[in-house]
Amino acid sequence: MCEIYVKADPILYESRSRSVRIHGVVTSIRLENLFWDVLADIAARDGMTVNQLIAKLYDEIVEARGEVPNLASFLRVSCMRYLTLVVGREGDGHRNGDADASRPATRRAAEVVALRG
Repeated sequence: MCEIYVKADPILYESRSRSVRIHGVVTSIRLENLFWDVLADIAARDGMTVNQLIAKLYDEIVEARGEVPNLASFLRVSCMRYLTLVVGREGDGHRNGDADASRPATRRAAEVVALRG
């Protein structure tokens, strides 16, 4: 079983930091490359930049919860929830035109779910 995960491209789990401006305040967020790729897919689907998407997610979580104790973790969980929904739709035979299986992160998510199965 471990061989499946060990063969993952190391670039996917390499971390990188990006500076993001949220309401005029610049903050640095460190995520693994795979999460940056998924955020880029979500942003493109919604017609935004990654920075705009992060600012929107930040605003929505603050409105819902009042604070964001760990933005990087929140973004990782958001990515996983997105991928779970996309793979669920594809598994049910319901293709969402916005969540196309030809997208790189979506393909990777399908591989992950297939490995669990």
